[in-house]
Amino acid sequence: MVFDISKISGIGEFTTKTEKVKESERTLYLKGDKAFLVENKNTIEVRTDEELRKVLVEKYESVMESRYFGRGGIEIVLAGRQFSDDEIDDLIRLSYNLS
Repeated sequence: MVFDISKISGIGEFTTKTEKVKESERTLYLKGDKAFLVENKNTIEVRTDEELRKVLVEKYESVMESRYFGRGGIEIVLAGRQFSDDEIDDLIRLSYNLS
């Protein structure tokens, strides 16, 4: 899945930065100097509060603790994900506002 952040409303200005990680690349979406979204080959990572992270990790198989944000975020496997596009958009907006 190719991720397109331009289709998400309610997000202000941001910059992007691409990093090489092992044999692949990831794209960081930054609000100022803080990342709010990390796009990997097969996953995305967003900031959440700890309580929301716990609920989503327990409820969905396609969600795990973020490798980038740690306990401050979640990582969502895009193939076979259990979220609608609108729910993903809401999580990205939340992450942007938490940054």
